[in-house]
Amino acid sequence: MKNWIELLSEFKKKQQPVALVTVTKCLGSTPCVVGSRMIITNKKELHGTIGGGKLEFLATDEAMTALRDNRLIESSYTLGPEFEQCCGGKVEFIIEPLNQLPELFLFGAGHIGCEIAKILIDTPFKVNLIDSRQEWFKNLTFDESIDCCQVNIDDFKTFREVVKWGKNCYVLVLTHDHSIDFEIIAMALKNETKFLGLIGSKTKRVRFNNMLIKEMNIEEGMSNVVCPIGLQVGGDTPKEIAISVVAQLLEVHYKV
Repeated sequence: MKNWIELLSEFKKKQQPVALVTVTKCLGSTPCVVGSRMIITNKKELHGTIGGGKLEFLATDEAMTALRDNRLIESSYTLGPEFEQCCGGKVEFIIEPLNQLPELFLFGAGHIGCEIAKILIDTPFKVNLIDSRQEWFKNLTFDESIDCCQVNIDDFKTFREVVKWGKNCYVLVLTHDHSIDFEIIAMALKNETKFLGLIGSKTKRVRFNNMLIKEMNIEEGMSNVVCPIGLQVGGDTPKEIAISVVAQLLEVHYKV
């Protein structure tokens, strides 16, 4: 097979989630050595080997758990009769989920939106800052790690297509227009997200909830939307609000 580093690079370019299995300890007679590696895709495709047989079968199952929960797993197995192997040795390995960093799609490059994007630099989050106002980004400067995108207000298809929906998708809605906020929330509720947040008051939440149920036939209304957003840490300046929102995003990301 290709060098495992080259393979990981290819999977990263394709943004395909994979789990890297690395043998960290071998005691006694084992079918592998320390440093043996195997890459398992989210479709259970195997590249490389850690010895074959039931050991790899169990490692594959654990890799699916690591990818689903997006967490590192440490495992240890003694290779006895139940493994249909007579080695009798012991193998320890770690499983690392890769290419599953959280990605934030932040609608609204206003004061708070810009502060959130800046504060998230050097965190696990990949940030996409999105706005529909013409030439809005022309006089704004951001770190190169932040992707800025202007969408077409006359075609909400552009709003939907700019988001990579899924279990690592975080969406924040902070636009300059409540009607745009509502359309984005209604759209997002029809797609998979890890976190969906809307800036606004409790009154705005109630109003949107009624509109979603009565006008959009979305029975759950706002039950899956965080509004107001941010941890209740105090402060009402754009930067202070942004800090509270970023703290909330990190809390969701790191919560097991």
